[in-house]
Amino acid sequence: MSAMRAVSVQSHFDFVEEHIMPVQETRTTPADRPSSNAMLACGWGRLLFAPSFASPTAIAQALLQERDGQRDIALYVEAPQLVLAEAPQNLFLDPSLLFRRALDADAIDTTAAPGITIRPLTTRADIAAINRLYAMRRMVPLDPATVWQQRTLPAVTYLLAEDEHTGEIIGSVMGVDHVQAFGDAEGGTSLWCLVVDPQTGIAGVGQSLVRQLCGMYQAAGRRFLDLSVLHDNQHAIGLYQKLGFAQTQGFVIKHKNAINEPLYVGTSECDGLNPYAALIVNEARRRGIGVDILDPDAGIFALRYGGREVVCRESLTELTGAVAMTLCQDKTLTLRRLAAAGLRVPAQTAAGSAEDNAEFLRTHGALVVKPAMGEQGKGISVDVRSPDSLAQAIAMAERAGGPALLEEYCPGDDLRIVVIGYKVVAAAIRRPAEVGGDGRSDLRTLIERHSARRNAATGGEAHIPLDAETERCLAMQGLDYESVLAEGQRAVVRKTANLHTGGTIHDVTADLHPDLREAAELAARTLRIPVVGLDFLVTAPDRPEYVVIEANERPGLANHEPQPTAQRFMDLLFPFTA
Repeated sequence: MSAMRAVSVQSHFDFVEEHIMPVQETRTTPADRPSSNAMLACGWGRLLFAPSFASPTAIAQALLQERDGQRDIALYVEAPQLVLAEAPQNLFLDPSLLFRRALDADAIDTTAAPGITIRPLTTRADIAAINRLYAMRRMVPLDPATVWQQRTLPAVTYLLAEDEHTGEIIGSVMGVDHVQAFGDAEGGTSLWCLVVDPQTGIAGVGQSLVRQLCGMYQAAGRRFLDLSVLHDNQHAIGLYQKLGFAQTQGFVIKHKNAINEPLYVGTSECDGLNPYAALIVNEARRRGIGVDILDPDAGIFALRYGGREVVCRESLTELTGAVAMTLCQDKTLTLRRLAAAGLRVPAQTAAGSAEDNAEFLRTHGALVVKPAMGEQGKGISVDVRSPDSLAQAIAMAERAGGPALLEEYCPGDDLRIVVIGYKVVAAAIRRPAEVGGDGRSDLRTLIERHSARRNAATGGEAHIPLDAETERCLAMQGLDYESVLAEGQRAVVRKTANLHTGGTIHDVTADLHPDLREAAELAARTLRIPVVGLDFLVTAPDRPEYVVIEANERPGLANHEPQPTAQRFMDLLFPFTA
C-alpha cells in the first residue's frame, strides 16, 4: 500500500511484503469453493483471503501471527467488527476504498505508452530494480529469495515498465490471480504495489502497467480486477476511475505495527512539515527524543534529550556557526576558502561592465551565471554562450539573489555529497529535468505534466518553472513550448539539476571515488560546518576528477534515502540514542 499519500499513481495495496507462503491449492479454473484458510505470502507479508476462513476468530489469529517487518492484509472481510472484537488493541480497519474493474466486457487496450516496454520479471536484477523503486516511495522492500522462488507460480505476476531509452526499470505492479492462489469461485484478481519512478519524464507509465495487467487477466478468463486505495488519495482515485474502475463494497483489516501506524493513529504534527523536517523529526521520535514543532511552515523544531536542547531548521542546527553560514551563503567566499585549502574550483568573478563580462565570456567560452546569495537553484543559468544570453542571465540572477556571479562552465555530472560530522554519508548524481514525447502533446503540456508528478512525489518541493531559463534551454535545442516531440524523443528543459526546479537525484554513494570523498570531508573541515551538502562537477562519481562549485548549509537529507542521513544526523546531535 502507499507509504506516501502524495504518490500520483500508487495503489493502496503497496506494502504486500515479505515471505510468500506456499499456495495451498493451484487451479486453472474456478473451484466450487475456496481453499480453507487461504493465504499467499507476497514478499512483503501475507495476503489473507478472508472468505476462506471459517470464522472471524480464525482471521484475527492469522493476522496476529504477522512476522516482524511484514504487512499482512486480510481482504474481503465480511464482518470486520467481529474480527476487530477478537483483538481490538492489535487490529484495525484499513481506511481505504475498494475499487473494481470488470474484465468480462470489451477488449482492453494494452498498448504501452511511448518510450516504455512492459515485460514480466525475469532476473534477480529485476527484483533489485523493484526494490529501488520501493525505497524511493518508502515502501516495504520485497524479500528477493521469496520473489525469485515465486516467479514461475501462476498465482503471482510481476510486470515491469522499462525505459526504452535508458534500459532502467521505471515502474512495477504485482498481480494476484485469486483462482490460482485461493480457489476463488468468483474468478477474481487483484492489483498490488503499483509504483512508478517519481523521477521519470515519461507519462503514462502507471496506466500502461494497469492496462497490461487487466488485459492479461482478461485473456485468462478472469471476471474482475480489484484494488484498494486510501480514501483521501484523490489523485490515485481519479486515475483508477479514468481506467474504468468503480468503487465496490469490501473491507480490509490489518495488524497495528510501525509500518501501518500512519493509518490508525490519525493526524500528526509532522503532517504540517516538509519532507526534510519530517524525516528528522520521525527519526528523533523513534529514538525517544522529545520534539517541539516551533514553526511547521519554516521547518523549525526543537529536539530535547537528557536536559539538552538543540533547535533546528531542517538539517541546519545551532552547531553551525555564523561564520560557517556566511562562508556557505556567499558563493564568492565559498570558493575562495576552498581554493585556499587546495581544492579545485572553477574560475569566478562578479558581474561588472558589459565589456568586462564579455571578456570573461570570451576567455572561458561558456559560463554559469548565478546569484551570489541564492539557493535552491533559483536564478541560475548554465552553459551561457552569447553576450545577449549573458545579459539576460545576469538580470535574472540579480532578481533572484542580489549581485550576480559569473563562473567558468565546467561540463560534467552534477554530484551532491552530504557530509555529517565531517564524514561522507551520502552521494548522489543530480540530473536536469527531462521530458519524453508522445507524438501528440506540445512541450508546454509535457513540462506541466512532469512538473505536477515531480511536485506530488516530493511533497511540493519540486516544480519546473516556465520561465526565461526554460525557454533558453529549449531554444538551444531548436524547440519552444509549442513544439511537439515525436514518440520516444526527449528534451532537457533545464540546465540546472537542482531538485527544486524539477531535477532528479540518483544515489551513487557506493561508487564514490576515494579522492572525491576526501575532497568533500576536507571542504567541510575548511568551512567548519558539521552538516553540509557539497556540489561537485565530476567526470563520473567513480573517477577522481572534480571541481567544487557550492556548499549548502541546509542540505535536504530526505533526498538521499535509503542512505542513513537522518540516523547520522541524530548521532551527531545525540550520540547515545541510537
